[in-house]
Amino acid sequence: MDAAFAAEKRAGLRMKVFSGIQPTGELHLGNLFGAIQNWVELQDKTECIYSVVDYHALTLQLGDRELARRTLNLAGDLIACGIDPERSILFVQSHVPEHAELTWIFDCVASYGDLGRMTQFKDKSEGAEFISAGLFNYPVLQAADILLYRADRVPVGEDQVQHVELSRRIARRFNNLVGEELFPEIEPLLSPAKRIMSLADPTKKMSKSLGPGHYIGIMEGADAVWKKVRSAVTDTGGEASEAMSPGVENLFAILRSTAPEEAIEPLLGAHREGALRYKDLKEAVRDHLEATLMPIRERRQALSDDEIRAALRAGAERAREIARATMSEVRRLIGVGPESL
Repeated sequence: MDAAFAAEKRAGLRMKVFSGIQPTGELHLGNLFGAIQNWVELQDKTECIYSVVDYHALTLQLGDRELARRTLNLAGDLIACGIDPERSILFVQSHVPEHAELTWIFDCVASYGDLGRMTQFKDKSEGAEFISAGLFNYPVLQAADILLYRADRVPVGEDQVQHVELSRRIARRFNNLVGEELFPEIEPLLSPAKRIMSLADPTKKMSKSLGPGHYIGIMEGADAVWKKVRSAVTDTGGEASEAMSPGVENLFAILRSTAPEEAIEPLLGAHREGALRYKDLKEAVRDHLEATLMPIRERRQALSDDEIRAALRAGAERAREIARATMSEVRRLIGVGPESL
């Protein structure tokens, strides 16, 4: 990733990055180490636009009366984690109506076959009694989210690369149809994988849907965190081996995300020799996790709802300035709206 930014800098170019996160509940370690830490680091390297994508959350349950509160809380959590509304554009998706407008236009460009092949749609719809058109169609909204700001890089994990590829196909098809290169070539920005697994079942990715024993929320108190770390699945141990069980590997993954190498190496050496005490490993995970999470919790507690709302209003104004300019060009090119007459 750093090499890509260096190449862009040498060429005199500057990447524009877009990413979004759904307000589905509290953030956990998988979100923090898998995505948000990367978002924070990107702010020092390029232009960043980050959105709480509440329209996407409607595919889960329309009419959820807690959605607005979760949206506000998530924005506050992102700020506490280090997303700086001064350096980045941070806003709520539904506060910029151009997202919905561009989605409809892209609906008329996207291929039904492409949407039907999306792996996540197949996974989420399997066994469902009701499958909404929104669930089928949400990758088009994702494409609109990115292309509305003419972003050219999207920080994603491997499981989202298919969606970035679809966004690129939609952009190319639109450009070809109108005969102008309005939208840029989108590329996924893959960071080193930090895949955090469930503490109770380390064969599964950490997720809130598995239940409270399977994840650590970043706003959980020290005692609650220690209770979950202490009960984390490891293995029977006692044999010298380079190989790690999934549970031990997961604890080391958390440690690598929070601790310096000099704190990790003695524990790795003890594991290779078959002399690692899991109590020592878990206590190290606890201590370094607390050192990482405590400042985040303190910053979040210091943020008022009014401060978060003000940051989001300012972010939406900045986002709409870009979005209006893009949509003005789109309308002109396809012959709709006042710009076309």
